[in-house]
Amino acid sequence: MRLILVRHGETRWNRENRVVGHTGIALNNNGRKQVARLARALSDEKVSAIYSSPLRRARETAAAIARGHGLEVVTDDALKEVDAGELEGLTFEEVMERYGDFLQEWMKDNPSLRMPGGESMTELQERTWPAAERIVSEHPDGVVILVSHSLAILSIISRALGMRPSNFRRLRLSVASISILDFGERGASLVLFNDTCHLESGG
Repeated sequence: MRLILVRHGETRWNRENRVVGHTGIALNNNGRKQVARLARALSDEKVSAIYSSPLRRARETAAAIARGHGLEVVTDDALKEVDAGELEGLTFEEVMERYGDFLQEWMKDNPSLRMPGGESMTELQERTWPAAERIVSEHPDGVVILVSHSLAILSIISRALGMRPSNFRRLRLSVASISILDFGERGASLVLFNDTCHLESGG
C-alpha cells in the first residue's frame, strides 16, 4: 500500500516562525493557495481514503484535497502535532530567551525529554505510529492520504524506517509538502520526501 503524507499549508504562525502545536490556527492566504496546488498535484491519485489531524490547519488542507476525490475526511486525534506546552505560540528567539536550558537538552540525544508542559518525541511517536499502522492494515492494497504536521509526520517516517526517535529532529518538512511511504512484504520504503515542486507551478 502507499501512504501519502501531506503537511498542512502555511499559517500566520508558520510565517512568523512561532511554535505551533495544538493551537487551532487557520491557513493564511498563502496557505490556501498552497493547498489548492496540493489538491491539483494529488488529483490523479486513485485514493481510497483520506485521514487528517483534527487541528484546523490540517482539516482545511485535507478538505481541499478530498473535494477532488469525492471522499469524506476521517479525523484522528492521534495525528495531532506534538503538544508544545509552554512553548506554544513563542518565536524561536523567545524560546531561547525563556527556555535556554531546555533547548540545550533538546539538542542532545534524548527523545524522552518533554517540552515544558507538553510531550516528548517518544510520546508523540507512541501515538502517531499505531495510528499509521492501523491505517495501513485497513487499506492493504490502497493509496491513502494522511494530512498532518511536521513533527507528527517525521515521527511516522522515522519509525517506518527504523530510525532512532531522536534522529527525526534533524529532518525538516516544508509546509504543504508531500512525502510517500510504500509498505510491502519487505517493510516500508521512503520513495518521496518533502516534495514541494507543485508549489512552484503557476496558477
